[in-house]
Amino acid sequence: MNLRLLRKLVILVIGLTVILIGVVMIALPGPAIIVIPAGLAILATEFVWARTILNKMKQQATRVGAAFKGKKAEPFNDGKSVGQTEVKDSEPNS
Repeated sequence: MNLRLLRKLVILVIGLTVILIGVVMIALPGPAIIVIPAGLAILATEFVWARTILNKMKQQATRVGAAFKGKKAEPFNDGKSVGQTEVKDSEPNS
């Protein structure tokens, strides 16, 4: 087994363990809303599918945060990463 494959396997085990702990924290007291994305971030270091899910979660969190602030979240692309969201005021400043 080469070193690259071993690294992927270790990251997979650690990331899935952190996600599983986060899922358990949904029912038990604990910061599941922080632990699950942390597990995805660990997995995203090696797996594109995890990075995609993490980016979608970031977009949704931005939209939810903007909704609480009364602002409109608009997608934008700065050429550096995929799926970023920009938050703009829904009312112009006077």
